[in-house]
Amino acid sequence: MQGMATLAEIQEHLGYEFKDLSLLDKALTHSSFTNEIGIRHADSNERLEFLGDAVMGLSVALMIFERFPRLAEGRMSALRANLVKSDSLAEMARQIGLGEGLRLGVGADKTGLRDNDSVLEDAFEAVMGAVFLDGGPSVTGTVIRSLFASRMEEQAELLASGTSIDDYKTMLQIEIQKNGTADIRYETIAESGLDHDKIFHVSVRVGDQKLGEGSGKTKKEAEKMAAKMALEELGCI
Repeated sequence: MQGMATLAEIQEHLGYEFKDLSLLDKALTHSSFTNEIGIRHADSNERLEFLGDAVMGLSVALMIFERFPRLAEGRMSALRANLVKSDSLAEMARQIGLGEGLRLGVGADKTGLRDNDSVLEDAFEAVMGAVFLDGGPSVTGTVIRSLFASRMEEQAELLASGTSIDDYKTMLQIEIQKNGTADIRYETIAESGLDHDKIFHVSVRVGDQKLGEGSGKTKKEAEKMAAKMALEELGCI
């Protein structure tokens, strides 16, 4: 159950105190709550989520642009995608206590949505939208820079050590979206080896076209290698 103490803690973690606390309250209101009590769907956090996604994308892009002046466009896109991907935002939401502050429908709360990655990601984006409306672009940029600072430095250390930061699946999605479609499917085509040492074989397709295949000890690794092969076939890497 959301309370004033929870909202105060969230503001402390954000490093920002809202002038209009109702904006933070709305950012933490899931559609299951509005549906359950019969108020307008527009009173959920979905519109703020839309705004926050755009605000955050621009702020993170500016951070990357300034922090890595020699990084090529493709790798900047991959780095931004890594920083704002769902599980990363969900983890940041947990760190600032958004799960405890969410207003959920009773049924939704019982199913564990309070700790669901997608719900937490949406709430995080909505809170960034709320900060933007309450404090303006400069304040929002400061808040986002503070929240993303440690993750940005982790990526800087990876670059300095020569470790690849490339997320091949994200890079492939970005490339395919340039043509106006993002219908990318990863399919497990075979499994080999013993149960304790299994190898997965995966293909990646766009529509009916197979772009690449990859293998790995996990499906995630196999999908990554399939995406890498697809990017090589497309001449992107």
